[in-house]
Amino acid sequence: MWSRVFWKAAAERAISTAAQFALTLMGTEIVNYTSLDYREIATISLIGAVTSVLKSLVVAGASDGTPSIGSFEKLK
Repeated sequence: MWSRVFWKAAAERAISTAAQFALTLMGTEIVNYTSLDYREIATISLIGAVTSVLKSLVVAGASDGTPSIGSFEKLK
């Protein structure tokens, strides 16, 4: 769990989650583009990224040490 490979995989998941949150939030305001509050979008996206890292840690502790819920991913 504390290997460099684990943290690279967990970071990839966190970045992906943050991007998904940001795109979803921006998509909901696309009709009124001038009302986008980028600080709020960044904050909510950061919360999503932190949640993703926490989930990776919990899953790694309960499984074979990978951030993946299933044993589908093998870290090298």
